[in-house]
Amino acid sequence: MRKLAETFWNIRGVHRVAGLLDIGTHMSLVKRENGRFVIVDGCDPDDTQRDAMLALTDGGELVDAVVHVHPFHTLHVEATQRLFPSATLYGTARHRQKTPTLPWSGTPVEEWGEDHPLADLFDLSVPDGVGFVTDDERVHVASVLVRHRPSGVVHVDDTLNVMAAPGFLRPLLPQSSLRMHPMLSRALIPAPGAADDYAAWARGLAARWADTPVVCAAHSAVRDLPVGGFSREMEAALDKVAGTLKRHRERYG
Repeated sequence: MRKLAETFWNIRGVHRVAGLLDIGTHMSLVKRENGRFVIVDGCDPDDTQRDAMLALTDGGELVDAVVHVHPFHTLHVEATQRLFPSATLYGTARHRQKTPTLPWSGTPVEEWGEDHPLADLFDLSVPDGVGFVTDDERVHVASVLVRHRPSGVVHVDDTLNVMAAPGFLRPLLPQSSLRMHPMLSRALIPAPGAADDYAAWARGLAARWADTPVVCAAHSAVRDLPVGGFSREMEAALDKVAGTLKRHRERYG
């Protein structure tokens, strides 16, 4: 469990592709001004991380809410609920569909406005121009991006990636800068203007969240950024998918 700011912790978990390559996953723990906590997402923490979370939150009793923000990150929803059973539970429409017996509260997270239930802590953003849930369930491009207002730390699943070498190679090889999801072409809405909508969203986010010091990406690392680094890396990531956006414009307008 890594402390990234005075009131923000990120917990890294294991997620293996084909049972072999660990691309990682995560959850975050955030402390409110009143001393209580909110959990973002869920993963399978090891014993040390679980014990640290429970010690910090009085055995989970101080956790007010758990919010799941990626529609396809569903593996650990029930386990996280068992760990914090008294917390108010928020999630996307797909979370509700996959685990309908859980006590979901309010409207789906992707529909929240600026006055959402966790507005004291978080700014939220959903990418434009892409389907939030696509027909191809292998496409996990869209999610609700979460920015912790007091610290500026961003928690993101899949929409933005930070690639890092696995295992013992990680300290030896440099991690990547921010990257857009590699399946962006399959997520773009097949309609005129979708590519431009996505590009406008990315540039707007780069400007609004320009002072972001850290990005916690589910797959597969935490990225520490210099001053102005978020804007530069978002613009560079957008440049890298310029060909994808151009081909979409040529096909759909």
